[in-house]
Amino acid sequence: MDNNTYVTPLSGRYASKEMNELWSNDRKYSTWRKLWVALAETEKELGIDITDEQINQMRENINNIDYDVVAKRESECRHDVMAHVYEFGTKAPLAKPIIHLGATSCFVTDNTDVILMTEGLRLIKKKLVLVIHNLKEFALKNKDVVCLGYTHFQPAQLTTVGKRATLWMQDLLEDLEELEFVESHMKLLGCKGTTGTQESFMKLFKDEEKVKQIDSKIAEKMGFEKVYPVSRTNLY
Repeated sequence: MDNNTYVTPLSGRYASKEMNELWSNDRKYSTWRKLWVALAETEKELGIDITDEQINQMRENINNIDYDVVAKRESECRHDVMAHVYEFGTKAPLAKPIIHLGATSCFVTDNTDVILMTEGLRLIKKKLVLVIHNLKEFALKNKDVVCLGYTHFQPAQLTTVGKRATLWMQDLLEDLEELEFVESHMKLLGCKGTTGTQESFMKLFKDEEKVKQIDSKIAEKMGFEKVYPVSRTNLY
């Protein structure tokens, strides 16, 4: 299996190389590891006994993933996140006791979804801006090229090819505005866990004020300004 490319029946036909790489296993699971590094850094800053050596060993192995080891472990424990925690521990043995400390599976799975969706929006935005620019150049080049306009699929008054192109641009500009709105409102889940209580961190820190700082610190490390104030996932 190729782990650096996202594979679906449609990806080979329609998705760009960049989008396939964005949703690949490599990007997904390396993002899990970046979140674990951010968690360890945050816990160290807030007083948990974690060393720089442990964090550095984790950071050095963010992209060093042995999928065969992961698959074997997952067949034994029946849990994808714990299989990756185990494999990460084989690469960063000093950090093995503190990888994923206090977190639930949703810390890596849900936050990674948000991160990748945000990166996907930015990739689409970049391509959309380029299309709008090219249409602008096309419209200016053809502003005096006369063509027949249509209304209700019936011939109407004359217009120009350039003017017709500005109509397409307007639609795309509205798409860009909507995309930028969504992008500006993306928030990280933080460390609130499956039921959103942070109880595990209360047990770990025994200090409510420190627990309140975890979300914002991790969000900043992962490039986000905001987190959801309340959250829950996988409730049945």
